[in-house]
Amino acid sequence: MEPTVPARALVVTADETLLDDLLRLSAAAAADVEVVHDAGAARASWASAPLVVLGSDLAAELERARLPRREDVVLVGLDHDDAEVWAVAVRVGAARVVFLPTDEEWVVGRLADCAEQDGPDAPVVCTVGGRGGAGASTLAAGLATVSSGQGWRTMLIDGDPLGGGIDLLLGGEEITGTRWPQLATARGRVSATALAGGLPRVGELAVLSWDRGESLDVDPAAMSAVLRACRRSCDVVVVDLPRVLDAAAREALACAALTLVVVPAEVRATAAAARVVASVCTVAGDVRVVVRGPAPSGLTADAVAEALGLPLAGFLRPEPGIAGSSERGDPPGRRPRSPIARLCSAMIDELVQGRAA
Repeated sequence: MEPTVPARALVVTADETLLDDLLRLSAAAAADVEVVHDAGAARASWASAPLVVLGSDLAAELERARLPRREDVVLVGLDHDDAEVWAVAVRVGAARVVFLPTDEEWVVGRLADCAEQDGPDAPVVCTVGGRGGAGASTLAAGLATVSSGQGWRTMLIDGDPLGGGIDLLLGGEEITGTRWPQLATARGRVSATALAGGLPRVGELAVLSWDRGESLDVDPAAMSAVLRACRRSCDVVVVDLPRVLDAAAREALACAALTLVVVPAEVRATAAAARVVASVCTVAGDVRVVVRGPAPSGLTADAVAEALGLPLAGFLRPEPGIAGSSERGDPPGRRPRSPIARLCSAMIDELVQGRAA
């Protein structure tokens, strides 16, 4: 895949003092911007720019130009005491009004986001076990391995503090790099470039997991900041979550494009999963079940899905040797004809196609 050139933020102002300030802030953000001095000239890049920074000196002119409404318009006010700036912000569809120098840090962060982002936000897929040992971590590792193997920039995040470290499934426990203890209390903006450069990598796959020290909780603000950075710089983000949802897990579920609950084809496992599903569905949108065989009781995948009231994402047939392969650090999903690779490939295709739509 050919890398795309990041689109530039569009700055619309004829005020030289304001323009000087905005160019200074864009330099601080290492972000290239496109500058136009009238509303008519803004029309060409209005729809495609990832961000529009509109000076209030041209807000009325832009309103008269009747450009279509769009997201991510920031209006920069020139006078705190000017009540009209708020009214015109509503009329042009601005999502936020800022004033300089008060909001300089926020503007720099938003411009830096644009510099790092070269397309729509990456979709997030979360995995949750319906009961202990259901295989949710194995599915997460398989999804990430398959996605990375297809050439997509992929991030695998271990969101389960008590899971033992998903890097073990990939053979990456000895690889040095940033792990959750260094990020668990992060606040505000996390640089996508710095994050991607500091994480351990198994091949091309970036992994955020745990060290072997004491267990700790991830602050939900840290999970949010990390996810925003990952979504700006990746094509697919996979997050493995605990069955008992903490605040950080809920943060991940809230932005997930797809959540997969993994349930063995057993009566007791299905009963246990019902409680997990009830909790997950209070936060996540698109929730589906992956049923893992064999089914000694004769319980079918469709029956499990019906009992849980969820769409069936797929049936994961037994795969001899997968446990031993994981113990040896051979990632699940590496063999393209394996059951887990086939299932994961179909899901990754759906996610990536949805991002491009």
